[in-house]
Amino acid sequence: MNVNRQLTVNFSLSEEQRAWRMKAREFAREEIRPISLQRDRIEGGFAPWDWEIIRKGSRLGFRTLAVPRDWGGPGADFVTQGLVMAELARGDSAISKAFSQNWKWSHQIAEFCSHDQKERFLKPFLADDTYLMGSASTETNAGSDNRYPPEHAPKSGWRLRAERSGDEWILNGEKTFIANGSVGKLFFVSTRTNPDVAIRDGTTVFLVPLGTPGFRIGKIFNKSGWRFYQNAELIFEDARVPHANVVGEVHGGVKVRSGAAAEFGDLELAANALGICAAACEYAMQFARTQRRGGKLLFDHQLVQLKLNEMHMLTEALRSYVMRTAWEMDHKLQGVNAVLVMNYSTTVIQRVTELNLDIHAGAGTGMDAMADKLARDGIIWTHLAGDATQRLKAVRRFPK
Repeated sequence: MNVNRQLTVNFSLSEEQRAWRMKAREFAREEIRPISLQRDRIEGGFAPWDWEIIRKGSRLGFRTLAVPRDWGGPGADFVTQGLVMAELARGDSAISKAFSQNWKWSHQIAEFCSHDQKERFLKPFLADDTYLMGSASTETNAGSDNRYPPEHAPKSGWRLRAERSGDEWILNGEKTFIANGSVGKLFFVSTRTNPDVAIRDGTTVFLVPLGTPGFRIGKIFNKSGWRFYQNAELIFEDARVPHANVVGEVHGGVKVRSGAAAEFGDLELAANALGICAAACEYAMQFARTQRRGGKLLFDHQLVQLKLNEMHMLTEALRSYVMRTAWEMDHKLQGVNAVLVMNYSTTVIQRVTELNLDIHAGAGTGMDAMADKLARDGIIWTHLAGDATQRLKAVRRFPK
């Protein structure tokens, strides 16, 4: 499972990478952070959403960052993407994810979509600041088993049916907890085109734009964390999708989902977690240097110093892991880090946000809104992209 150790990892950043990082840092500080708590406190599924912040970020290139240069995008490498995600998440994790969710499917369009599909979908995406994308995968009875589906189990996995009718496919079923579900204009919909075989052999991915006959948005979920980020039900009732919208090959859906977009998904979440941890460290340090207890600053209490040290140590270890993984992906080194970095980030984000809560609670000042928000956002990692056990099973597909 070891990567080729004859290659030397270079952690120095190019001028372009530093420029993107600084642009994201300034945007997070000046535009995202001032609205973060305000949007988080709004009740209701769709209500925390703010189109203006999306438009502002899009104009700076954050929505289209991963679109290849050949198609008019920045064509940022994975290291750059990791840097930008972490900086945006330092301002607000959910807003960062609203942007980076589009990068995943930009990768997939570039890797698997035909020239005609790129013309029809990638060009409008580039032109419209409010054009967001999502993936319709999770169903009420099909979740983490899609990550590493059981062999020879036709009843496992997606159940949304797609049946051919001439030059169209008829889709029936529902998807749930879909990212960007209530705001997206294009979805990569995973369907069952052969229900009599295992998921690896009988699934097909379709490009389904908003406005497709028979396709509508259902419930918009209200969540304890990532409140800005939109998750919704997608309902298909005899939805008619042209055959020209098949991504890759019929019955080749799992192959489509195992390309660059799949590996990016774990890096995406780990980089986002890094942003939350960095924010928690910054917030805890600021608090410890300004609040007093027992006649002296919190920072001068040994117990607080130990907690701050652990927070920074774990955050910097995660930073190294994220950047190492991004570098490996840029050099097409498909190692286990692409999966394990997500598991490690789950462990780190829980601990760092918990320590931040401890420092604030120990001051006897009551619940702190930002410390609470960071912890609630961090809890999301326990069930993102399948659970930790499912991700560990996925490691089996890597060469030893």
